[in-house]
Amino acid sequence: MFAYIRTFLVLFLFAASAFDSASQTIKWLSFEEAQALNKKEPRKILVDVYTHWCGPCKMMMKQTFGNAWIADYINKYYYAVKFNAEGPDPITFKGKLFENPGYIKDRPGRNATHQLTQAIASVNGRIAYPTIVFIDQDLNIITPVQGFQKPAQFEPMLKFIAEEKYKTVKWQDYMSTFKGELN
Repeated sequence: MFAYIRTFLVLFLFAASAFDSASQTIKWLSFEEAQALNKKEPRKILVDVYTHWCGPCKMMMKQTFGNAWIADYINKYYYAVKFNAEGPDPITFKGKLFENPGYIKDRPGRNATHQLTQAIASVNGRIAYPTIVFIDQDLNIITPVQGFQKPAQFEPMLKFIAEEKYKTVKWQDYMSTFKGELN
C-alpha cells in the first residue's frame, strides 16, 4: 500500500514539475512562422534581437524570459521571435528579403549586422543588444526597446503594448498608475 502511495506521489510531483517548467518556456518562432500564424490568428509580435556574444542578452533570456509569468503572458498575447542580429539566414519580412551579405562563417566574436536588424531595431540610428521590438498585427513596428529589462520592468511594457494602451495613453501617464503583478 505504501509503495503504491509513494509511486503515486512521485508521479504526481514529476507531472507537476513538468507542467511548471512547460509554463515557463516561451514558444519561440522564426519570422516566417510568426507571420504565417499572424495571418490565421492576428496577434502582436515580440522580437528578441540578440547576438551570441551579448552578456545582457543571455541575462535577459535567463532572468526575464525564464520568468514563468513573463513566459506565460508572452505566449498568450504575442508571437515571440528570437532573432540573431548577426546571423546568416535570409529573412522575408513584410514581403521584402533581408540578408546579411557581410556575414563571415566561422568568425569568432562579432559579425556583420543583418539588414533586418538595421530595419527594425535601430533607435536614433543606433543598434544595441538586446533590443525587443514590438510589432503590431499588420506587421508595423510599434517600438524597439533597447537594453536589458528585469521581469518587473518588462511587465508594464508587455501590457502597455498588448492592451493597446500605447494608442491612447502616454507611457509616463501609464506608468504613474501601473500596478504590476511582479513587484
